[in-house]
Amino acid sequence: MRDDLARLPGLLSDHAARLLATLDERPAAVPPGPRTPPRPLPPAAGLDGALAEFASRWEPGFAGSAGPRYFGFVTGGATPASVAGDWLTSVLDQNPATRLDSRAPDLEEEAVGWLAELLGLPSHTGAFVSGATMSNTTGLAIAREWLGEREGVHVADEGVAALGEITVLSAEPHSSVRKALSMLGVGRRNLRTVPSLPGREAVDVAALDAALTALGGRPAIVIANAGTVNTVDFDDLRAIAALRERHPFWLHVDAAFGAFAALSPAHAGLVAGLDEADSVCVDLHKWLNVPYDSAVQFTRRRDLQLRVFHNNAAYLGEPSEDPLHLTPENSRRLRGLAAWFTLRAYGREGHRAIVEGSVAQARQLGDLVTATPGWRLLAPVRLNVVCFTHDTRAPDDIIRDAAPEAFFTPTTLWGTSGLRAAFSNWRTTPDDVERAFRALCGYRVEAR
Repeated sequence: MRDDLARLPGLLSDHAARLLATLDERPAAVPPGPRTPPRPLPPAAGLDGALAEFASRWEPGFAGSAGPRYFGFVTGGATPASVAGDWLTSVLDQNPATRLDSRAPDLEEEAVGWLAELLGLPSHTGAFVSGATMSNTTGLAIAREWLGEREGVHVADEGVAALGEITVLSAEPHSSVRKALSMLGVGRRNLRTVPSLPGREAVDVAALDAALTALGGRPAIVIANAGTVNTVDFDDLRAIAALRERHPFWLHVDAAFGAFAALSPAHAGLVAGLDEADSVCVDLHKWLNVPYDSAVQFTRRRDLQLRVFHNNAAYLGEPSEDPLHLTPENSRRLRGLAAWFTLRAYGREGHRAIVEGSVAQARQLGDLVTATPGWRLLAPVRLNVVCFTHDTRAPDDIIRDAAPEAFFTPTTLWGTSGLRAAFSNWRTTPDDVERAFRALCGYRVEAR
């Protein structure tokens, strides 16, 4: 192993350099097929042997999800600076749980502060988590504790049963919200769907007002969206927050990728009022373009966050604001380093350019769809996602045909099956958009 350690930088950097050099032409997705069967652990092959086997047996089956024509889900790439931070994360192997042995938590705190500044969240503190699902779960756990505070009980000590009936209201909640409610003991069935505006995914604030009125003053949790998955629609956050003058509720905003609209002056109005939320979900491996996994959970009530997640143990010292007392995890990797590197390297302007480039590319695809017979948009292109369909071809067939060239995800919007193209990768260019659309239309193109 010591010999491997000495050779590691050169060996791995050469291999990684080859991957990076060919990423633009790597298949965007690997079509579904027979699974690669697991096999028993063979005799030791050494570092060279393990790398060679990975390259031949596993690497060809990996998607080019970091490349410029992967438009599935909402998947960012990885900026060069974030890759540097991620590599150093493994080399340094810090567990940023406490400040007993490392300044790593201080670095993460600085990165969170930079993000709060960029996203317009001066009233919030934040902590790193793995992704949007865990960010939503953490925020809703704090909301659950707030409900207990209103009723004079400590849910963290007494359990969710001490609350009695719980009401959660939202118009178009992400699927991770239901998963979070299940894990928190609140239950999926306690999520009540509020009507959206006609032809929109944004909540009808008047309908939300009526739903809150019907509770007769009983506290609730309201989950608003800053960027829905299908159409990137935004709830009117200021109008929702204003309802707290008449109704008691915790306002959680799922802004997994939509929060980054704040970086573009032309679109910052979409997230006006975000700082009035009690908790906010922001996913960094989407539009910040850092490697998986990385997200932040922001809240205005760190005191309640500490009440939920504090971990008492003699070897940890007294409960404090160290990261292990803020999120479900005790031990984890130094997620914040990749974010710190990309923010420090490219700053506000660099990441604004990524956001505005993605929006321009989404509009480019929207124009191509509109101008091509047989294709049509299912919703206006509001930001960085295009939701569209073909009049005769099934989405699954289109995805399968296009997969080596570009990758999209299927969806259903208002009863119509279609495709989603999410733009969030710093590598994507207008040529990639054209090339991907030609693949959707059944035309193969040569590499440019």
